[in-house]
Amino acid sequence: MSCSRAWIIGVLLAALALLGGCTTARFAYGQAPMLAYWWLDGYIDFDDPQEAAVRDAIADWFRWHRATQLSDYAELLARAETQVMEPTTGEQVCRWVDEIGLRFDRAVERAIVAGSDTLRAVSAEQVRHLERKYAKGNAEFAKEFLQTTPEERLQASIKRVVQRAEFFYGKLEPAQRERIVQGVTQSPYDADLWTIERRLRQQDVLQTLRSLGAEHASAEEALTALRAVYERTRRSPREPYRAYQQRLAQTNCALAAEVHNLATPAQRREMARRFKGWEGDARALAAER
Repeated sequence: MSCSRAWIIGVLLAALALLGGCTTARFAYGQAPMLAYWWLDGYIDFDDPQEAAVRDAIADWFRWHRATQLSDYAELLARAETQVMEPTTGEQVCRWVDEIGLRFDRAVERAIVAGSDTLRAVSAEQVRHLERKYAKGNAEFAKEFLQTTPEERLQASIKRVVQRAEFFYGKLEPAQRERIVQGVTQSPYDADLWTIERRLRQQDVLQTLRSLGAEHASAEEALTALRAVYERTRRSPREPYRAYQQRLAQTNCALAAEVHNLATPAQRREMARRFKGWEGDARALAAER
């Protein structure tokens, strides 16, 4: 995980809390600024002056998010409630992914602006702390994704996809499970390739932060550098990896559409019910100014 993405994901905890279920989302959103700080501190190990600035920046981000983004999320979820009752295509799924990506980009831009002053002034020791955090995360990643044999990796991938699908649909039908097994078996997903890319991105972040600190970067220089880091996570500077990402995205969209088209009416109603609950949470949270 890159430092910029760590910052972004930390301040996005509240938005992601909407995926935790309608019974807990509102409480989680209220607690998210505190949780976001703790999560980010695990990556950077803020000193006392930084703590106050970071807490203020997180609070400001959440005020912006509540005031400007949650109503838009609710509208998106309302559309989803209707569309999940109908068949779909891989192209339609990818368009939904793109729509969500645009909203993520907006949240990222706000987070970069909020965090740039702190990130441009992190110390050499804090960069080393981040490097150690990366190493720990990479070890955890290896346990989850880099099993010893191809068969073990395949079974782990199938299990992850099934769990994600059942989160939305409930218990899957045999035909859906069979299609997932077939789709994951034929997928171009390559954990080794992603591991290499992941580590290159981490080194990119570490080098960027070292440069910002060593060169006493201005606020504008820091913003430019951090935006560039994020852009490189969205679109790898390495053409072979970009081509791989495109193939994988198209494959995943097609598989998601096929599994959805095998869904029973009851499964589609379950998915619509979830979206309806999240929509209600988003509207209620947006109204709590």
